[in-house]
Amino acid sequence: MSATMTAPPRPVARTARRDGSRARRRRALLWIATHALAIALALMFLAPVVFIALTALMTDEQALTSDLWPRAWNWENFAEVIEKSMLLRWAGNTLMYAALGTLFTVVSSVPVAYALARFRFRGRRAAFLLVVTAMMLPPQVVAVPIYLVWARLGLTDSLWPLILPLLLGDAFSIFLLRQFLLTIPADYTDAAKVDGCSDLMTLLRVILPMARPAIAAVALFQFFYCWNDYYGPLLYAGVEQENLTLSLGLATFKAFHSVQWNLTMAATLLVTAPVIIVFFFAQRVFIEGVTLTGVKG
Repeated sequence: MSATMTAPPRPVARTARRDGSRARRRRALLWIATHALAIALALMFLAPVVFIALTALMTDEQALTSDLWPRAWNWENFAEVIEKSMLLRWAGNTLMYAALGTLFTVVSSVPVAYALARFRFRGRRAAFLLVVTAMMLPPQVVAVPIYLVWARLGLTDSLWPLILPLLLGDAFSIFLLRQFLLTIPADYTDAAKVDGCSDLMTLLRVILPMARPAIAAVALFQFFYCWNDYYGPLLYAGVEQENLTLSLGLATFKAFHSVQWNLTMAATLLVTAPVIIVFFFAQRVFIEGVTLTGVKG
């Protein structure tokens, strides 16, 4: 007789499936228990964003009720926000402010950070202490004298008083870059100088490629700061609608549409969406730069 393969009895197969299902549930519960704090924090941060998105898709009447879910998806609210405001002009002003501010900050802060990290000169510690002091100085303390200077130059009612000072560097960016450059071994710069590189060539060809994560982190910090800046445009942009940025324009839009919460939430979502998208695309480089930035003194 030839041996024949017989299927396992049904109770055995059913028991195996039941054991596998229990094992999967056990692993899922273990994962939830291990990441319970992270899940709670994620839900806490996501809840306002979900509330804003759902309210932005409601009608005027429903937005004033206690409903949490839209009865109908009113996508035309976003088009209405653009029609009733100068949102595109505000976005252009904000993009100019953020792009030029980020470029000027990186270009001016990298050489200063490199000098503080690598050069040995008299007053080096005093210069670094001055950078730290400037980082801790509240901008409101010097707002009046600086405003008078820009007013005499005729540059108020514009964003240039916020952009041009970044050509002189940013204290926080200098501090962050300096701390990162201290972690790069001096052997690289010494080898470059032995090969005949000047300090400038060493900075451009050796230091900058190795400092890309820190530079990316500084650039993102500065871009987010300029994009969300409210105090600076409030002080210098004036009252003309075409000079406003998104943060200041959003406050103005809310004042004129205080009872239309669906339009206010739609405008808020349009303003915050670009920052969220940029962060999600650049979060790996951003986190890497922040992680690798040392705290070496």
